[in-house]
Amino acid sequence: MIKNIIITGGAGFIGSHVVSWFVRKYPEYNIINLDKLTYAGNLENLTDIEHESNYSFVKGDIVDIQFLHDLFAQIKPDAVIHLAAESHVDRSIMDPSEFIYTNIVGTVNLLDACRKIWDTPFTHNLFYHISTDEVFGSLGDEGYFVETTPYDPRSPYSASKAGSDHLVRAYFHTYKMPVVLSNCSNNYGPYQFPEKLIPLAINNIKTNKQIPIYGKGENVRDWLYVIDHAEAIDLIFHKGKKGETYNIGGNNEWKNIDLIKMLCDIMDEKLFRPPGTSVKLITFVKDRAGHDLRYAIDSSKIKKELGWEPSVQFREGLGKTVNWYLDNEVWLNNVLTGEYEKYYEKQYQKR
Repeated sequence: MIKNIIITGGAGFIGSHVVSWFVRKYPEYNIINLDKLTYAGNLENLTDIEHESNYSFVKGDIVDIQFLHDLFAQIKPDAVIHLAAESHVDRSIMDPSEFIYTNIVGTVNLLDACRKIWDTPFTHNLFYHISTDEVFGSLGDEGYFVETTPYDPRSPYSASKAGSDHLVRAYFHTYKMPVVLSNCSNNYGPYQFPEKLIPLAINNIKTNKQIPIYGKGENVRDWLYVIDHAEAIDLIFHKGKKGETYNIGGNNEWKNIDLIKMLCDIMDEKLFRPPGTSVKLITFVKDRAGHDLRYAIDSSKIKKELGWEPSVQFREGLGKTVNWYLDNEVWLNNVLTGEYEKYYEKQYQKR
């Protein structure tokens, strides 16, 4: 019975992949991409589907409650897939307030906009909230995040996402709002803004710039190919149990330094450089405040209940990602603005 779906943040990295996935796979759905088009939102991510009859784009800010109410009254969405968020930890340390407004206030505004137009018992409605594993805090050398792991956020970003998660669950319990949530590990793949580790390193290796690594590079992350994530979101949206949370991980832990060394090897091969050339660009910079040591997700629940597990092996996914960035220099050059260069110089100071 679902017909109109608003996907927030659909011009961002993960969001654009989700929008493209749904537009292509479900021609019977009307997909409305709602995005503010901040620095990380780029409509060039969607050129392959922008002319499809079941796709439309609306520019707007989820913090603007009146705008949302007017939009929802006009479109009458049956469901919302909520990805819009400020998501870069470093930026949250520099300026937390934007994260509070977008990630917390924006989420509540969306929930209220849905509640205003949806009629109980919400038989054909769904609010799907996408979150992060960073809300759980930091792991030691062993153990994994499960859906019931207590929240322990350590940065303004993760704290703002934790707040939004709690509010979504509160609306489920208080108002019987039909919700599902998922918490994912680090994503990588095409269209990621080059402030994040992998695309930043790809671009720096290509241009023979130093590759900044926080601390000693000992921090561990679980890496998930973005297309695998889009598929998991599809399954949760259609088959997830209301009120439940699903962890989505890549079963793919890597220390930052080991990941970058592998990436250097792949780049040397792709650029026809002698082996060991790019690794010389690695430089260690001052560690960021509150840097969590290790994230690792237990995805057994989504595998058991929905049959999902990651399909792309890491070296294969890295190779695909490298190929995409090397083949799309125009896209990369368009996002590398002067403002971004200033931010880069400010953020990655050598120690």
